[in-house]
This record gives sequence, C-alpha cells and structure tokens, in this order.
Amino acid sequence: MPVVKRKVLVFCMTVLFSLSCAVTALASFQRGDDGQEVVAIQKRLVELSYSINNIDGDFGPETERAVKNFQADKGLEVDGIVGSATYRALMNREMPPNRSNSVVRNVLRSAYSVIGTPYVFGGTTPYGFDCSGFTQYAFARAGVYLPRMADSQFYSGRQISMSQLRPGDLIFFSTYEPGASHVGIYVGDGNFIHAGTSTGVTVSSAFTGYWGARYYGACRVL
Repeated sequence: MPVVKRKVLVFCMTVLFSLSCAVTALASFQRGDDGQEVVAIQKRLVELSYSINNIDGDFGPETERAVKNFQADKGLEVDGIVGSATYRALMNREMPPNRSNSVVRNVLRSAYSVIGTPYVFGGTTPYGFDCSGFTQYAFARAGVYLPRMADSQFYSGRQISMSQLRPGDLIFFSTYEPGASHVGIYVGDGNFIHAGTSTGVTVSSAFTGYWGARYYGACRVL
C-alpha cells in the first residue's frame, strides 16, 4: 500500500476511534447532570436505603456518594457515574434513549467530519473556519443555534466546572484578548476539537501546554 494511502487510512481510523470513544462516554449520568431521569435515579437509591437528603434532580456530591456506595455493594466499578451497567443494576431496565445524547453525537460527528479544514479568519464553512465559526457550524448541523462570536457563545449555556466537563460541552480559552476569546468542543479524555490559527480544525489537549495555561471556562448547551 502506498505510504500516502496508508497515512490517510491511519488518520481516518484514528478519527473514527476518537469519535467512538467520545460517543460512548455520553451514555451516562454523572455529577453536574440534572433532570427528571436524575430524580428517578435518586428515588431508586433512597428506596434501596442509600441516603440522599434532597431528591431534587441535581446530580451533586450527595448523589455521587450514594451511587458509589451502591456500586461497591454490587461489585461494580466504583466511579460514581451511572453508566449502562450501573443503571441496569439500579433501575432493573436498560438505559433509556436520550435526545440530548443523540444531538451531542451529531455535533461530534459534524465536528470530526471537517478535521483538517484550514483556519480562515471569519470563516464559517468547510472551506475555512475560525474558532467560533467552527463551533457554530458543528452545532448548527445538529439543529442547535449558537451565537457567532466566542464571547457570546460562552453565555449560551449553563456554566460548568472543569470537573463536570463531558463530550459536547463548549470549552473556552483566553488567548489574544482577556476573557473567552477562543472556543472549541470538548471530546473527552482531556481533549477538545477546535479550529486553531496555525493548525486548522484539529484535536488538542485542553489542560496541558499552550491551551492548559490559557483555560478560561466551559458551558453546557445541550
């Protein structure tokens, strides 16, 4: 096989593997999540005598602790995350389909599909992107509107801490000016996909090196 074709094949396989890992990470409930399904999880834990004082739909430290105790008692991996195995053991049914997970998958697929696209200031199409044009494009392909500029996108969702990050969250950096001046999409394992000025659309480490020193914050739109 010619060297060029082999490199292209390896690149495509790497992208598909990364996307698969990111999508797999979506099928869970963890600290920072909220909603009616979290209420159901909390109620079930209380029914099984795991202490939660407030059944409020907020997956906070108390719920995480109860989940860890349940996992330890059932011989499951103790990580405080309600993934498919923990959900099945706790709720006696399979993990329900989740619309937001489906939307996030579409966002990530759209983002990965344009890896290698060059950086173009003001760019909003696969012919060239700037950072916020890229995130706006990926979300729009999944049917979700984002404002055009990075600093506006920072306020388009619920602010979350670094420890709450999950694939599909918007992640921001302070670069050429103070505040949220660069944006990308978190894909898991400490990485994010973004349109960098010198790299075009690529995957980078969010918390080490250049980007780690400039981390500003994150928000959850989905």
